[in-house]
Amino acid sequence: MRNRPRSRPLTAFSLLAAAAALAGCEESNRYVAPPPPQVAVAHPVQQKVTGYLEATGSLAAVNTVDLVARVAGFVEAIDYKDGSAVKKGTSLFAIERQPYKLKLDQSKAAEEGAKAALVQSEAEFKRQQDLQSRGVSTQANYDKALAQRDTDKSNLEQAQVNTATAAINYGYTLVQAPFDGVVTARQVSVGEYVGASNSPTKLATIVQLDPIWVNFNVSEQDVQRVRADLQRRGLKVSDLRQIPVEVGLQTETGYPHKGMLDYAAPTVDPSTGTLAARGVISNPNIELLPGYFVRVRVPLEAKEALLVPDVAIGSDQAGRYVLVVNADNVVEQRKVEPGFVVGDMRVIENGLKPDDRVVVDGVLRAIPGQKVDPKMQTAQPKAAAN
Repeated sequence: MRNRPRSRPLTAFSLLAAAAALAGCEESNRYVAPPPPQVAVAHPVQQKVTGYLEATGSLAAVNTVDLVARVAGFVEAIDYKDGSAVKKGTSLFAIERQPYKLKLDQSKAAEEGAKAALVQSEAEFKRQQDLQSRGVSTQANYDKALAQRDTDKSNLEQAQVNTATAAINYGYTLVQAPFDGVVTARQVSVGEYVGASNSPTKLATIVQLDPIWVNFNVSEQDVQRVRADLQRRGLKVSDLRQIPVEVGLQTETGYPHKGMLDYAAPTVDPSTGTLAARGVISNPNIELLPGYFVRVRVPLEAKEALLVPDVAIGSDQAGRYVLVVNADNVVEQRKVEPGFVVGDMRVIENGLKPDDRVVVDGVLRAIPGQKVDPKMQTAQPKAAAN
């Protein structure tokens, strides 16, 4: 019983120590919010850029002609090698020329005979006309001389037609290149009889490769853009041939092949909402062949624009957007209307202002509605390939 009072001070001290320990534990376990994530931001780049109308097109030959036999006969000679390039007027096939040369000579002889007969009948007519005027010859003799003169005149005209026809047929015995181009493999052999059937015999095909056409379609919206661009430049729709067109193969970088617009359809196809257009491209090295699918772009007038890195643009069900950091360093999702690409940058048609801070790096850490630690950068556009 005497030891109990001594134990009370020890118990109180223990309670005070335990309370102090608990207080220290609560102090060390208090929640401290993490710092906002760092993101890189940049103002949109302001610069003058050239807009482009882009499409996919196909190449077609400006001229493609089947060479046919227009007269019947045996093939005497083939004067080219399959697949060779030839100039306009080059002789390619010869078809049994001698019979047609004889017919031409025969027609020329008949024409000379008709001329001689007309000269004689014309002289007789004038003589009878003179005699009748003096009352020496009868009306019957005059009428006979007049009829003979008119008959000989008709015979001469017929002989001249026969000569012209024979000359044309004789010319058909030489099949010549109608323009500069490449001739395909021959479809006949020397000694083969051609031109006897109802339809002309196909001998080969010649294709013009320089220049070459590129056919493509543009949307209704692009048609309106081009028309508006023409108006700003003071041009009319009839001045389309003053607008350049550029072409690149699928395996090429940029658009190295240059040309001019050549044709645009007068109406938009209502079933597709597109308008057919065509450009003509210089092709001196025959790098472009008919049938190739190519990338096409038509440069429009240069104008001031805002650009952001293409990687900064996201998309969702509502459309395209960028993340913008406001004055309170809070992330906002801003809906934008993107335009064409310039190097690694993309033009923003609507939705941004020059002083907006766009998230260009750390997009995954930027959550709309939450604060971030923005670090300002300067966007450096890379040049686009020509």
